[in-house]
Amino acid sequence: MGRSPCCEKEHTNKGAWTKEEDQRLINYIKLHGEGCWRSLPKAAGLLRCGKSCRLRWINYLRPDLKRGNFTDEEDELIINLHSVLGNKWSLIAARLPGRTDNEIKNYWNTHIKRKLYSRGIDPQTHRSLNPAAAAAPIAGVSITTTNPPSNDTTPPPCYYKE
Repeated sequence: MGRSPCCEKEHTNKGAWTKEEDQRLINYIKLHGEGCWRSLPKAAGLLRCGKSCRLRWINYLRPDLKRGNFTDEEDELIINLHSVLGNKWSLIAARLPGRTDNEIKNYWNTHIKRKLYSRGIDPQTHRSLNPAAAAAPIAGVSITTTNPPSNDTTPPPCYYKE
């Protein structure tokens, strides 16, 4: 009952795009705009699926895409936005002009996670990995407990079913 397939599987190229295919896609979009991705491959003379054309354009060929390494400022912005938004890569990408959600997600998983671990920060919670460092007293702040220490040495009750 669902939607019909986006392309004829037998007559479509899969895998790496050639420079000629890239150029055909760029030229077609310059002349006609993005329009309907399902009809674009045939109109542009490409043996590709509409989804493949859309992803190629959005993630690699758009003229407004920023190429090259991420700057330190972009790294910190991604880290800060991730601490607020989580893994909502499209929302993060909306605040980084020229970067795609897919590019940011891949960069997070390959570089920033490692960077945060090396700083002793959990990339998911954005909290310190060292509980002792997190619980260390801050200069000038006294910590008081509401219950005085007990001399009772019995272990706490077990709360799981055996």
